[in-house]
Amino acid sequence: MFLKRKDLLTIRDLDVEEIKLILETASSFEEILTRPIKKVPTLRGKTIVNFFLEPSTRTRSSFELAAKMLSAELINISAKTSAVAKGESLKDTAKTFEAMKIDALVIRHSSSGAPHLLAKFANFSVINAGDGTHEHPTQALLDLFTIKKKLGKISGLKIAIVGDILHSRVARSNILAFNKMGVKVTLVAPPTLIPLDIEALDVEVRYNLNEVIKEVDVVYLLRIQLERQAEALFPSIREYSSLFGLNLERIREIKPNTLIMHPGPINRGIEISAEVAELPNAIIADQVESGISVRMALLYLLLGGKTGGGG
Repeated sequence: MFLKRKDLLTIRDLDVEEIKLILETASSFEEILTRPIKKVPTLRGKTIVNFFLEPSTRTRSSFELAAKMLSAELINISAKTSAVAKGESLKDTAKTFEAMKIDALVIRHSSSGAPHLLAKFANFSVINAGDGTHEHPTQALLDLFTIKKKLGKISGLKIAIVGDILHSRVARSNILAFNKMGVKVTLVAPPTLIPLDIEALDVEVRYNLNEVIKEVDVVYLLRIQLERQAEALFPSIREYSSLFGLNLERIREIKPNTLIMHPGPINRGIEISAEVAELPNAIIADQVESGISVRMALLYLLLGGKTGGGG
């Protein structure tokens, strides 16, 4: 069984059964990571391009490892080595890669909607690895996978997403994914970091972290994205950390089995203290590991049923 679509651009496109299929497939691929030789011939003969026009460590590396473990050919292209830096349009980029007969392109772009535009002109699969402040669908899928592994279920859980909701593509994808899978989502942040229309996504908005963390099964922290802020949206980093950071004092309020998550990179001492980041229920490293299995599953489910270059 494979996904009934060419691309993965947004969590909105996936139904519950497709999400379950991705998670189940990721679980079956997980065993490969424990082998002495971490490689299977599943996608031998397929060509995948990592097209990252923004900096990335976790996402780019895990897609690279996922492709190589499935025996696909991989090409890495960054902003400095791309013709986009010379003014090439996404349409021309798509046509260039079509001529090269690639099977899939994984794109990270600073502009919201860029993967959707490229996919319009491409006959190969396009996977959104983060576009502007819009979405990061594979992060949401790996987060679902990690939570299910740790807690044994997803539906019925209560999750607090804390931090820079306004600029976070991870928050948007996770809200959509969590809601689809029956999770109650609460957002916690200063009012200036909450989008005006966010409650339309069926979430609760609160401003007191001390109250919320007592009630939830997962505390999901977001990085403060100072590089995306055109103006100061809170008085100071120190004040933000005091009110919304997770430290040892605040952690005493959570239930013993509450998970602490973060998509990375973390700002130690701002959204999470160094001590809390090292606690057993802080499963940030588990999220990174899950990313490989989930991205292997996605590549397989999008490409495994195709024959020939270019889909």
